[in-house]
This record gives sequence, structure tokens and C-alpha cells, in this order.
Amino acid sequence: MTAATRNAPQRTLRFGFAFIGVLLIAVNLRVSFVSVGPVLANISSDLGLSNPAAGFLTGLPLISFAVFSPVAPAFADRLGLDRALWLSLLILASGIVLRSLPVPGFIWAGTATLGLAIAFLNVLVPSLVKRDFPLKVSQVTGSYTAAQAAFAAVGAAVVVPVAQTSPAGWRLALGIWAGLAIIATAVLLPFLRRPAAAGTHATARRAPNSYQSPWTSFLGWQVTLFMGLQSVAFYVLMAWLPTIEQSQGVPATTAGIHLSVFLLVSVFASLGTGAVLHRGRDQRLTASASAAFTFMTFLGLALAPDLILLWVLLGAIGCGSLIVIALSLFSLRTRNHPQAAAMSGMAQSVGYGLSAIGPVLFGGLHDLTGSWTAPLITIAAAMAVLTLIGSLAGRDRVIGG
Repeated sequence: MTAATRNAPQRTLRFGFAFIGVLLIAVNLRVSFVSVGPVLANISSDLGLSNPAAGFLTGLPLISFAVFSPVAPAFADRLGLDRALWLSLLILASGIVLRSLPVPGFIWAGTATLGLAIAFLNVLVPSLVKRDFPLKVSQVTGSYTAAQAAFAAVGAAVVVPVAQTSPAGWRLALGIWAGLAIIATAVLLPFLRRPAAAGTHATARRAPNSYQSPWTSFLGWQVTLFMGLQSVAFYVLMAWLPTIEQSQGVPATTAGIHLSVFLLVSVFASLGTGAVLHRGRDQRLTASASAAFTFMTFLGLALAPDLILLWVLLGAIGCGSLIVIALSLFSLRTRNHPQAAAMSGMAQSVGYGLSAIGPVLFGGLHDLTGSWTAPLITIAAAMAVLTLIGSLAGRDRVIGG
């Protein structure tokens, strides 16, 4: 028996544990802030929030993502990737608990804290995938993206029943998600004992010229714009699709079902994209085709709103695929996992900045024109640009290559 054969079970076991670790992190990436929307009316009533204040509360995590994402690579440089991820999960649990405590101002401090933690996790997970799964980037990215979308859908579904049946109301309904973060920290604790936990990032910090910064690369900006525009598509649909449907005479219950269908289909789209993304010579076709689906979605909503379910399905396929492609590009277009972290920090900072502004401008354009047609056509034009950028960012090359 060769040494490679003897070590195969150990490699499989290590792969399995690392993959479970990625999934445990992923389920914490979205559920704690998307679960706010269904109970936002309860929160506003309890705390006396105005509509602008309530809107700011839901947008605060996105603002945190934009502000703190560039800091994440330096955080990992100082602590090591594994320790940085573990501490971010601990900060996330603390923020969730803080947000749910009945103390004036804590809801704002807790929301900002969990936004900081998720910003770090969002940036560092692609770096983790680059380090531990260099030959399976797209498959692992598709799996963890699907996991975070699935748990977000579950969270949106259960938060209202929990709030209605608990004496603590929305506070308990939002606070229970700290349990997911605590479970992840417990399971990932043994990873902190790995001797390489702080090595590679620390080496990169001592040799800052070992890789080109994505901020100085045309390819880095192509990946960043791809991330930003696909984020705009997703968050505009999440914020406005039910309202657009109801303005066309669709009952609120049906619009809610359509949103659930959107999230469910996007899970399968993420898994499917992760399975096929690595099979071609590059990602140009997949990226452009997925962007074209979102282009057709917004154009269809503007010109043929009677076919609403078709546009919901196309939008779900497009958005579910695009996020996997965007996250995979952080690893596929970089040389090593410190550079992947830098690329992720840049793209997510700019991307979430755009996604925070996009829905606001979309709503403002509706108020200005009195119709959904102009904002939908505008986003469709942005998706046409995304199709072009996908053909550029999807080319088989790396930053500094």
C-alpha cells in the first residue's frame, strides 16, 4: 500500500471536517438580518420607530458590510484566518444577543455589531475556500451559498410564528439565531489548534508585495463591478418585488408566496451553478448567461407584468447563479488566499455599498415618475452592463498574471 493510499482516508476526513466548517459559517451569513423584515412592524410599534428609522434599521447591516469589508483582510493578517473567522462568529453571537436585549439603544448597537461580524465572515469565507479547497472552489461556493439562502428562507418563515407565540415577542424571535453562531464556534474550536492558523496571512503581511492589490488591477475592478451589480439586482428584488406585484393587483399573500418561490429556486440555482462552473475553460458563458436572465427579469417586469411568475423564476435562476459566480471569482482570479481575501474585501465593500444605495434610488425613481416602468428599465440597463462585465471578469486569468 502506497503512502498516498494510506493517507487517502485522512485527507477525506480533513476535507469533510473543513467542508462542515464552511457550511456552519455559511448558515450564519444571512439569517440574522433577513429575519428582521417580517417582524419590522412589531419592532417599530414597540420602539416607536418612524418609517425612515425602520428603513435605516434594515439597511444598517448593508452599510456595515460596505464600511468594514476592507478591514477584514488586515484582521485575518493579524490573527490568522481560522482565529479571525472564529472570533467573528463570537462577535456575531454577541451582536445578536445585544440587539434583543430590552435596553434603550441596544438594538442599534447590536445590529451594527452583527453587521461588522458578517462583513468579516463574508470577506474571509472565500479566502478559506481558496486555501482549503483550491480545486473545488465553485462546488464548495455553490454549496455554502445554497446553505445560507436556505437558512435565510427558513428564518423568514419561522420568525413570525415564534414572535407571536413567545411572551418575549420579536426579541426572542431574533435572539434565537445566536444559537447558530454559538454552535459554529463550538464545532470550529479545534481548528484553532492547527499550526498553520496564523502562518500564511502573517507571511503575506510581512511581504506586502507578494501579490498585486486588486485595487490597482483592471481585473479586480471587473470582479468588483460584477459583484456590485449582481447585488443590486438581488436587493432591489428583495425590497420591491412584492410591492411591484401588489401594484399590479397581485394579492399580498400571493406576492409572499412568489418571494418564497424565488428564494427556493435560487437555492437550486446556486447548487447547479457550483456544479458546472468549473467544467468549462473559463466562466464567461455562465456569467453572461446568468446576467442575461436578470436583464430579462427586469425588462419583463416593465413590459409584460402579466407574466410575473415567469420573471420571478428567471430572476431566481439569475440571482442564485450570479452570487455563486461572484464569490467564486474572488478565488478563481487570485493567486493565493491572502490575495483572495483582499479581492473579497474590495468587491464586497463596493458591492454592498451599491446594494445599499440601489433599492433607495429605485424607490426614489418610482416616486419621481409615478410608475415602476422607469426604475425597472433603468435596472435592466444595468443588467445589460453586467452581462458585458461578466464576459470580461469570466476570462481565465488572475490578478497580476
